Amino acid sequence: MKKKFLTALLAVVLIIIVAAAAFGAKILDRYSYSKEKADLDEYFNLQGDDEIAVVLQDELVDEKAKLRDGVCYFDLPTVCRYFTDRFYVNSAEQVLLFTTDTDVIRIDIGENSNMMYVSDEGSDLGYKAAFYDGDTLYIAADYVKRYAELEYSLYDEPLHMQVYTQWDSYTETGVKKDTALRYQGGVKSPILRELEKGEKVELLEQLENWSKVKTSDAFIGYVENKRLEGASIGQRQNNSGFTEIVYDSVKKDGMINLAFHQVFEEQNGEKLASALRNTQGINVLSPTWFRLTDNSGGFSSLANASYVSKAHELGIEVWALVTDVDSEDLYGVNIDFVELLSSSANRKNLIDGLMAQVDSFGLDGINIDFEKVKSDAGPHFVQFLRELSVETGKRGVVLSVDNYVPTEYTAHYNRKEQGIVVDYFIIMAYDEYYVGGGAAGSNASINFVEDGITHTKEVVPQEKIINAIPFYTRVWSSGAGGLNASTLTMASEQEWINKNGVEPVWSDEYCQNYVEYQTGDGTLYQCWLEDLESIRVKLQVMRAQEIAGVACWKLGIEDVAVWGVIADYIGVG
Repeated sequence: MKKKFLTALLAVVLIIIVAAAAFGAKILDRYSYSKEKADLDEYFNLQGDDEIAVVLQDELVDEKAKLRDGVCYFDLPTVCRYFTDRFYVNSAEQVLLFTTDTDVIRIDIGENSNMMYVSDEGSDLGYKAAFYDGDTLYIAADYVKRYAELEYSLYDEPLHMQVYTQWDSYTETGVKKDTALRYQGGVKSPILRELEKGEKVELLEQLENWSKVKTSDAFIGYVENKRLEGASIGQRQNNSGFTEIVYDSVKKDGMINLAFHQVFEEQNGEKLASALRNTQGINVLSPTWFRLTDNSGGFSSLANASYVSKAHELGIEVWALVTDVDSEDLYGVNIDFVELLSSSANRKNLIDGLMAQVDSFGLDGINIDFEKVKSDAGPHFVQFLRELSVETGKRGVVLSVDNYVPTEYTAHYNRKEQGIVVDYFIIMAYDEYYVGGGAAGSNASINFVEDGITHTKEVVPQEKIINAIPFYTRVWSSGAGGLNASTLTMASEQEWINKNGVEPVWSDEYCQNYVEYQTGDGTLYQCWLEDLESIRVKLQVMRAQEIAGVACWKLGIEDVAVWGVIADYIGVG
């Protein structure tokens, strides 16, 4: 009996020992440090032997660089997203251009891209600056560094690079005992690399038991807090060598009071003097002298020397306007801005022609009024402005550009870049409701005007912004014939009011006098007037926004009393 008891007891003890051993093994396995190595290609998400993972600041980004012949390259979308969006690429011509304030710098993409041409003078870079891989353009990181503030370091095993575009402070801490940098916080997480005692790492985030750190060779992972000691604040040094391009814009003293002068035939100084007889305070005229006539850079000209001479005699500058608005009506040409402006030769033809007019007639500036540029022509339009700005800058004449009030569908006009290269940016703050828009409404309500200025100021320096106001409005009619509109000038408003026996009522919402009446056939007429009161409020908003001045469309259709209101705004008279 005793023997049976001992046998049973031994069996129980053995079971307990086995269970304890199994439990201990589980405990040991749970709390012991894994020695599993992470797959670094998977960690960096590398798919090919020439791919380079990119750590930007303190983040591993999705974009990859490429290594070719020992040179690092970024694809164009990466360059535009992180470094600079000021490169211009023309795949048809196989050129990569960067335009500064004084020069157009060209790279011929491909085998000969080691040569950089500045004003057609070539120099050897010592590496290929750009090449296509399929449809993707790659630009050498060292070439990007010429035009953007960045620095980088390249590491292998596996290929990855540390890139900096900002140089701020950071927290550094030391490794007090040999340990492992792990993919995530936890002893079971795979090891990215070993850390040695005394090694310095950047502290990115401190958690309860683990800290997120970055090593000197751009591995980002986690270390136990107990393996770290000390902390100090460091300041990253900018060694990029990049110098910001400073555009020496042509800026006029005082506020601008520009009057657009629409002409369809040549006018001399005598006719100009007559047109200005009842005006006050105008210091810039923009006559509609140049109209595009083809897609090769040709344009017609109504420029007149005596007109310029008379304007200068009166202390008025002449910023001659070039436009596409009348091209189809006058010349039967529908301007294709892709064809016109994507061609280096066509851009040069147009710029050379305009500069010949500037030189011949002593013009003070050029005003660009291209209103039918579609989204696919946007990059080419911007490059045209860059190249034009080089030539106007050489002559010290003003480059101004007319723009719509900012909307999503006009974003391709790239107001930000215009704000860099042009001297004055004119907002056409009218046609809020227009013929063909499908609804009646104000031509230029106060919210429309103010929003246009506010949103433009987000990307364009306020000292470059001129807001254009209308000397016209529209009379809307809606009835059996549908919705129609006719133009009503300021000069003829009072006559129209008297003729129809109506009494305008001030609208606080629009800051305009409003007229509404109905005829016997049921037709409803509506008009949001542009008069001295509405113009005065617009100018008050413009003064509060502290912009460069006002432009007026157009000379000759105004209530002459408006010039006194504008003169008060610009501080003359």
